[in-house]
Amino acid sequence: MTTEKRQKRDVSGWLVLDKPYDMTSTQAVGKLRWLFGAKKAGHAGTLDPLATGILPIALGEATKTVPAVQDGTKVYRFAIKWGEETTTDDTEGEVSARSEVRPSAAEILAALPGFTGKIMQTPPAFSAIKVDGERAYDLARAGEVVELAARPVYIEALRLIEHQGDISRLEMTCEKGTYVRALARDLARQLGTYGHVVELRRTAVGPFDAARAVTLATLEAATDRDALLLPVSAGLSLLPEIRLTPDQVSAVRHGNPVLLGGASAPIALDSAWASSAGVAVALGRVEAGMFKPQRVIV
Repeated sequence: MTTEKRQKRDVSGWLVLDKPYDMTSTQAVGKLRWLFGAKKAGHAGTLDPLATGILPIALGEATKTVPAVQDGTKVYRFAIKWGEETTTDDTEGEVSARSEVRPSAAEILAALPGFTGKIMQTPPAFSAIKVDGERAYDLARAGEVVELAARPVYIEALRLIEHQGDISRLEMTCEKGTYVRALARDLARQLGTYGHVVELRRTAVGPFDAARAVTLATLEAATDRDALLLPVSAGLSLLPEIRLTPDQVSAVRHGNPVLLGGASAPIALDSAWASSAGVAVALGRVEAGMFKPQRVIV
């Protein structure tokens, strides 16, 4: 007896998942793709399995807008346990160094300005960064010594929320490519001790925050899952919007540039999205007063 293959469908939109603990981002995408029966799915910004919180998942045509969301600001709330450094910089690894030093709240506050703005950060050995074509975490798990180069990251804000002896809770607003685990490791070393992340939750990614988040349990129980989807345009709300006329829509959908009219029309934009009646039509740029589509949304 054979089971009939489930028919995939063309469904498009964003689902802001409140990712549960101990689930990989890839597993989350696979789960939602199955629940919606979607032909295409992807996520905007990996979350570690031990992290929870905002994981924007794109279905169908929304996958074309993933880069716009990934480039957005991210906000994390996390807890650092002082006195122990681990091989993974979180609770998954083994303790690799210990210290009896416990920083005070005043010492932590004094150190935070040194970790804001543009800083150099060395990613954790257990990260998804590729080294000679291999993921760093695969090499590290195989016992190889992984040496990653420091790279510039931008941390917009870093504040102490709570401090209780061995544990401190902080909130960080940053750009993509910033590792919370590396920040915890480096901050602890700066304070003359060791530390690792014991709690990590992402509360915002680009235009998406907790107010729009849906739990997996809610999604599984829903009788009309499509009603929980946000439109494709929801992922583009932080980019400049170009509103097209019906004639311009037809041209853009065929990949052709269009001249923008009106006194307020932009002359040049590195990134923008074109719309018609609030519906996303294309991603592109503006050059010499012309909108040039780069990715058409159907």
